[in-house]
Amino acid sequence: MMNRSKIGFLSGVSFSLLAGWYLFPALLYKSEPQPIQFNHKIHVESSGMTCTDCHATDSEGYFQGIPVIAKCEECHSAPMGETPDEKILVEDYITPHKEIPWHVYSRQPDNAYFSHATHVTLGKMQCTDCHGTQGESEQLRIYQVNRISGYSRDIWGENISGFNEPPGEGMKMEKCVTCHAKQNRKDGCIACHK
Repeated sequence: MMNRSKIGFLSGVSFSLLAGWYLFPALLYKSEPQPIQFNHKIHVESSGMTCTDCHATDSEGYFQGIPVIAKCEECHSAPMGETPDEKILVEDYITPHKEIPWHVYSRQPDNAYFSHATHVTLGKMQCTDCHGTQGESEQLRIYQVNRISGYSRDIWGENISGFNEPPGEGMKMEKCVTCHAKQNRKDGCIACHK
């Protein structure tokens, strides 16, 4: 039979774990919707597009990030579908030639340097190796931003523990270090941290 002190201790530990795993992240991150919804799946399946059709690299191999509105204009000078977001895309962004203020899930901390060109061209990595199955999504998930650092929750991922994370879940340094070790890369800290 447990005495009161053990029950109190176990209750305290249980509450602390619960608060740390669920309450703290709820307080640390605020949620913001994307300006409009985007269906990756329909673009891939109906149009046969690939990641690099919109998320391209320049002539020197450097990643260009989120596509500019001119890229959307190539196909969407008028609404092609019936969704309210399609109408917003054309009326609020394409017609006035105004860039969409997307929240960027994968913006790295200022002290970290990442070259898509090096990893995709030389390392022969696929987009899904780091970004998971984003290309199969039918809608964009809510953007969560850390109230203290201003960085996306995607830097750490949904799963705080780090156990059994699927591809594309978080962009923690240990994932980079593990991948580099598997590839027998002997890079020092300065290769990624400037």
